Amino acid sequence: MKNAIVTLGTVVALTAGLAHAQVAVEDTDGNGSYSMEELMVAYPDLTEDVFAAVDTDGDGAVSMEELTAAQDAEILVAD
Repeated sequence: MKNAIVTLGTVVALTAGLAHAQVAVEDTDGNGSYSMEELMVAYPDLTEDVFAAVDTDGDGAVSMEELTAAQDAEILVAD
C-alpha cells in the first residue's frame, strides 16, 4: 500500500510538471538573449506587440528572465 501511494504521488508530480513545462527557445547567435526571430521558431504566432510586452526593459531583445516570466505568466504559450 505504501509503495502504491508513493508511486501515485510520483506520477501526479510528473504529470503536473509536464502541464507546466516551458518551451525551449534556442539562442542561435549565442548573444545571451532572444530576438523576435529566435522566439518565432518556438512561437510561430508571435506578434510584434506580444514581443514588446515580453521585452519588459525595451532593449529590443528578450533576456532569459523576461522569457521565463512571460512563460510563467502564460503570455507566451506554445500551440
